[in-house]
Amino acid sequence: MEHYSKKMKEYKLPFDSFIGGWFIDKPTCNNIVKYFKKTPDKFKSKGHVFNHGGRRINKKVKDSLDLPISTQQFSPPFKNYRDRLQDCLEKYLVRYPEPNDFERFNINDDYNIQYYKPKGGFKKWHSERGGLSDITRMLVFMTFLNDVPGGGTMFKYQKLTVPAKKGLTLIWPTDFTHTHKGQISKTHEKYIITGWFTFNR
Repeated sequence: MEHYSKKMKEYKLPFDSFIGGWFIDKPTCNNIVKYFKKTPDKFKSKGHVFNHGGRRINKKVKDSLDLPISTQQFSPPFKNYRDRLQDCLEKYLVRYPEPNDFERFNINDDYNIQYYKPKGGFKKWHSERGGLSDITRMLVFMTFLNDVPGGGTMFKYQKLTVPAKKGLTLIWPTDFTHTHKGQISKTHEKYIITGWFTFNR
């Protein structure tokens, strides 16, 4: 049987952006959204931001509802998602091969399904590694789980806005070179799933 990754459509991004993008299948996205909606609210939390080593809620910075997913969660739809994400990672490492020589890395921390209501989002420029608490993060992954007109992700120094298209999965480095924020839609809700590849501890 043909390997799934051979059929993955690439979203073309500038090579010197160090951002890779590929589309995973829409049924997997739909099933993750269904999982989020069926999960009782008591398991979800308002989005936190980190500030000088502490966690706090600040809707002016991040207005979301988050559901953590354990790294040991391999029941549907998450096994499908992890398989597709691994395909994306392998393609990223062909495009940018240097991390193949790094120490071993994997998804070692819980990752998140995030829901943004209209006018919600991660509104402040930020990057994914800024201190000792997240020092092991190497690459970020994020998948748009629904189409959101005018609700993509903006990369500051790359001068790019990547549109929110269902299934589009992005991988990029965690450091300040890839400072980014959400493009805020005033009319559409937004679902993503996101996390980090970290060095094994």
